[in-house]
Amino acid sequence: MADAPDRNERSSGPGIGADEWVAREGEHRQRRIAARVSEAVERIPPALRLAAIVVPLVVIPIVADSDYQRQVALDTVIFMLLALGLNVTVGWVGVLDLGYVAFFGLGAYFYAALASVYAGRYWDAQWAIPAVIAATALVGLLVGLPSRRLAGDYLAIVTLFFFQIFFVVANNSEVTLGPNGIADVLPLQFFSWTADTLLENYYVAVGAFAVVMGVLYLVNASRTGRAWRALREDELAAELMTMPVDRLKLMGFAFGAGVAGLAGLIFSAQQGAVFPADFTLPLLITIYAMVVLGGAGSLVGVAVGVVLINLSLEVLREPTNASVLFFGVLVVGLVVMVRPWWRLLSVAGATVLLGVVVHELAEWLRPSLVAGETVGQARIDDLVSEWVLLPVDLITPDGLPAGAAGRLMYITLVAAILGLTMIRSSLWRTIALPPVLYLAACVWENLLLPQASVTRFILIGAMLVTLMAARPQGLLGKQRVEII
Repeated sequence: MADAPDRNERSSGPGIGADEWVAREGEHRQRRIAARVSEAVERIPPALRLAAIVVPLVVIPIVADSDYQRQVALDTVIFMLLALGLNVTVGWVGVLDLGYVAFFGLGAYFYAALASVYAGRYWDAQWAIPAVIAATALVGLLVGLPSRRLAGDYLAIVTLFFFQIFFVVANNSEVTLGPNGIADVLPLQFFSWTADTLLENYYVAVGAFAVVMGVLYLVNASRTGRAWRALREDELAAELMTMPVDRLKLMGFAFGAGVAGLAGLIFSAQQGAVFPADFTLPLLITIYAMVVLGGAGSLVGVAVGVVLINLSLEVLREPTNASVLFFGVLVVGLVVMVRPWWRLLSVAGATVLLGVVVHELAEWLRPSLVAGETVGQARIDDLVSEWVLLPVDLITPDGLPAGAAGRLMYITLVAAILGLTMIRSSLWRTIALPPVLYLAACVWENLLLPQASVTRFILIGAMLVTLMAARPQGLLGKQRVEII
């Protein structure tokens, strides 16, 4: 008779009635830092989670030393509202809504129709806010009607068509004053108090964010929220379980549109004007990037994604800050992704040595390859300029790239990164990594740093691609198949 298996051997595998994939996934989740952080956040009481976000938002204007920083903070809160609304349709219901920015614009124009000199109406905020939210929610309900017959890419095309209709009408209609916009929108007035200053508008936005965050948490914890998540995972299974799929989709569209309308109202009241150019496709892409980065389906995650992306875009406006952020992210990425430690030290040492050798050879063979000057003013730029190739003919006196050499380096870097992702052997990947890192530093100093306005979006895109490869559900998001 064979010996009975040892107790340790029995405990190493899944138990009776447990799926092997579930057991293996549970073990993997224990080893993932991001998963542990996400689970730790979920264990925090909801009230404390909300306070952890709202309290810093309340304190920021006090410590800010300029109106520019306060304006960035206000823009961040408005983005948070927009991300929360998009999270309902995309993160909970699982519907790809490409017309979401149109609801943001409709909220702004609806408020201009209720409180502006042009419209001749002067509604107080306590009446205008529910009216605008109801109107945009109704439009969202109407836009969501095709979801009863369409799904996936077909529904996304319909919502994109709705966004295009809004943009064309806003640009050409006499009611909206075309591209000139409505320039005399009144500030928010609650009874006898008026939000005239930037600081007052900021606190109104923070209050609206706190209310929306609390309401959405309650909705998410309700039967409707659970039904939304079930619909997101498998629409057919949800329908077989007698869930009203069509009604749930329409509710999701209405909720998301209402939140976007509220954000548009605050935006137009603070700006004092509404222009069609404020509601474009790049804005839609930015909001989606925030939701994806933070983790679709997570309220705290989308707020974190907004802060990371919006602050990164602002920091990248200045070349000095951009260099510190670029090289900092590069170092952190290596520390996180390259293991074990001896391999990390080998890659770092090989990269430094490769740069020194290439720089010395270029200076000896053709000095013009290292005779250029960097446009960055950070200390890291001064150090790197003595290490990377800086051809003198790549940068013109006004700081713009000239010639095809810079573009050739950029194309080579993209091809090298794609090739690096296709290498399966860890040894060859370690060998190929130093040249790619050195080429990235050269491209940054020669081509990307002088074009900060374009580079910041490229870096955000690269950050998202890297995150999606390492953690497809985002920083604090959950996997599409949840383990219960």
